[in-house]
Amino acid sequence: MTLPLILGAGPAGCAAAIRLAQGGKDVTLLDKDETVGDPLCGGFLSWRTAEQLQRLGVDIHAAGAHRVRRLRLFDGKRRASLDLPHVAYGLSRHALDSAMRTVAMGHGVNMVFDEIRGLSEGAAHGKARDWQSSAIFHATGKHDIRGQSRPRNAKDTALGIRLRLPASPERTRLLEGAIELHLFKGGYVGIVLQEGGSANICLAMRKSALAEAGGLPEKLFATLARDNPALAARLGDDWREACPDTIGAVPYGWICDTTSPGLYRLGDQAAVIPSLAGEGISIALASGVCAAEHYCQGHSAHDYQRNFAKKARKPVRLARLAWHLAETQMGARAAIALAGIAPSAIAVFADLARIEAPPSLAPR
Repeated sequence: MTLPLILGAGPAGCAAAIRLAQGGKDVTLLDKDETVGDPLCGGFLSWRTAEQLQRLGVDIHAAGAHRVRRLRLFDGKRRASLDLPHVAYGLSRHALDSAMRTVAMGHGVNMVFDEIRGLSEGAAHGKARDWQSSAIFHATGKHDIRGQSRPRNAKDTALGIRLRLPASPERTRLLEGAIELHLFKGGYVGIVLQEGGSANICLAMRKSALAEAGGLPEKLFATLARDNPALAARLGDDWREACPDTIGAVPYGWICDTTSPGLYRLGDQAAVIPSLAGEGISIALASGVCAAEHYCQGHSAHDYQRNFAKKARKPVRLARLAWHLAETQMGARAAIALAGIAPSAIAVFADLARIEAPPSLAPR
């Protein structure tokens, strides 16, 4: 039997690598980039995510994570604010992925670099060479590998646009200790401070919303800022200098419940939860650890995929429901009203939308 091969050194891949190494396995962790990037998705860490990272030996405080205690909702001039059930965090993917790679290599994981262009049974076909393994852990995030594409059947697909804005006293004053969701027809903007006080501003919307702005992210942000004074205040005067990052055709709500022999699909290759829930990294970690433990216990990739799909179904469905409601005017107004009248209901939903962690990652 060949050694386990993990494709993708993001949270899902690193979590699998760490757990496999802890189980005494020799592991190869492959990524296309030797320099750690800053992927668009995953800049908010829920309390469950923070607990899971701690169990894996990842110190998010040393990485500079920004504490988040409150949720603020905005719909035009309407707004509501409530306490989160537990402390959450803002941390860039660059900081998180760097910390997780360090922990993985500290466990003896072999880190290699290549660009994988295709998969076949027992092999990953890279630009530099072919990599043979009877256990391939597919953890390439929202980027598919040829031959393993996820379905994108929606007529009006979801898109993501991210701005990273530098620290400023005014943004710190407005955003300290909070995560904000600015709701509008067709989508929302999520804002949170990260390490060093920089602001992570993520816009999730339907393709049609961008089309109405002529396909120009700058025009879309300008229109939203004009119609939403609170958002304009957060963007400040320097947002036009930022270079937007984009990702298209995100299959929110998709769950993989079957797989090929020896292929363990992790993270966004296992389940794509709408980003509104802030649970993407937790699903990545849980899937990586769950897959590693299935492998160490001699269970098949199919057994893992079926079992993880069951765990992911409830949080993904709840997040999808919240997403569909939030992108409508009526749903946004209802969320603002509910947060003001019964904030505990929002807190209960936030807890219900968390994925059940594997026993090795669960709170003790």
